[in-house]
Amino acid sequence: MSNVERFDLGLIGGGIMSATLGVIVKLLNPKASIALFERLDDFALESSNPWNNAGTGHAALCELNYMPDSTDGSLPSPAKAIAINEQFQVSRQFWSALVELGILGEPESFIRTVPHMTFVRGEKDVDYLRRRFQALKDQPLFAGLEYSEDPEQIKKWAPLIISGRGSESIAATRIMQGTDVDYGTMTKQMIAWLKNAGAEVQTSTEVKNLNQYPDGSWELSLGGADYQRIVKADRVFVGAGGWALKLLQRSGIPEISGYGTFPVSGHFLRTDNPEIVSQHQAKVYSQAQVGAPPMSVPHLDTRVVDGKQSLLFGPFAGLNPKFLKHGSLLDLPLSIRPANIIPYLSVALKNFDLLKYLITEVTKSSAKKFESLKEFVPQAKQEDWSLYEAGQRAQVIKPAKGGGTLQFGTEVIASKDGTIAGLLGASPGASVSVSVMIDVLRKFYPESREQHDKKLAEFIPAHNKSLNTNSALAMRTLAKTAKTLGLRA
Repeated sequence: MSNVERFDLGLIGGGIMSATLGVIVKLLNPKASIALFERLDDFALESSNPWNNAGTGHAALCELNYMPDSTDGSLPSPAKAIAINEQFQVSRQFWSALVELGILGEPESFIRTVPHMTFVRGEKDVDYLRRRFQALKDQPLFAGLEYSEDPEQIKKWAPLIISGRGSESIAATRIMQGTDVDYGTMTKQMIAWLKNAGAEVQTSTEVKNLNQYPDGSWELSLGGADYQRIVKADRVFVGAGGWALKLLQRSGIPEISGYGTFPVSGHFLRTDNPEIVSQHQAKVYSQAQVGAPPMSVPHLDTRVVDGKQSLLFGPFAGLNPKFLKHGSLLDLPLSIRPANIIPYLSVALKNFDLLKYLITEVTKSSAKKFESLKEFVPQAKQEDWSLYEAGQRAQVIKPAKGGGTLQFGTEVIASKDGTIAGLLGASPGASVSVSVMIDVLRKFYPESREQHDKKLAEFIPAHNKSLNTNSALAMRTLAKTAKTLGLRA
């Protein structure tokens, strides 16, 4: 079998996750041979594409779903919000190092400071936001968080959401260290560096199947013109969005048994009108409707793509059986297996409010969607906004005792022998890509953890350290990454 092409690492999917893992592995071992395959004709065309996500650097600065309310009216626990923020700071440190190494280009090409805000209406939500602020204001990673119930003050922060609004109980928080991130540009810059560093990088190449050899390596069966190639990899990462489920199922690893995905499509209203865009410089998140998935939390976002500013409002969710935006209507039905039928049915029965919400969203007219925008922007004019389809999200259905549960985070599925891993799930996704890929690295090379941690600390100074429990370290880390990335500290 002299014609076998063998690699240390095979990456399936050309998004932010595969790119991040490839760069980490290459930095740790410059001699590592890497092959990356993307089935579409360019990289970052799915979830990493800037128009397929909201570009939020998810640090739990404004996203209420990372900090659910308490049941007894006490201060809500900040634990999850802090954990998400810690992971985002790992990403910031790594991106900062990549800029210094020349792997990433000018920071303004992929990241900018955009204040993060939360805006709520009604006494109940105002009371919750007030208590949320009290729980976060003294946390080192949330230093600088502001709170107001004064419409005039909130109008100074975000004029569009206040102008023309009637008398009602409202509240908002704001923190200036928020970011807007173009994960698509970042992904392409990382992959370009990988290619220059010797990795094989190929588009328009679909991995159809995965078969393991007795020595533990994997054969990647390629489609199209490459079907005769014999490509083997000692380790394989499936970073193919919703298609990761399909490929992991085809691999036959027992760890994927019982898992499923619940695909949800997203749409946004968008305006590029400079007069409107100039009046809103923030990402403003609110409360989700009852039964709505976290990815459907309404928000009005400043976006910067290719140097041009726009505003997005949404998302509006919908039922769609595709696992990817460029997927197939058969994705969901073909993922059904005897082992995951019960988890699928269990999730459907337990999440009736979610199904009701999605059906309502599917049947919502353009006029109704614009009414939702007017709740956020009272003086909005329909002619200034257009509706477009964003990315597809596949939420994790995880097997559990007696059925299954619907997970709204990201989850790494890895084989027991540590030779293959894949990523399922959505938010916070790209924002915590570095932490998630370090987790994959540890599953692939557990014997090298100590050596890897020592090297990773060169790129991530606070690696394996808690920033939020050390205010001095948190301040130094935020200041350093802000300086390198051109952000507000």
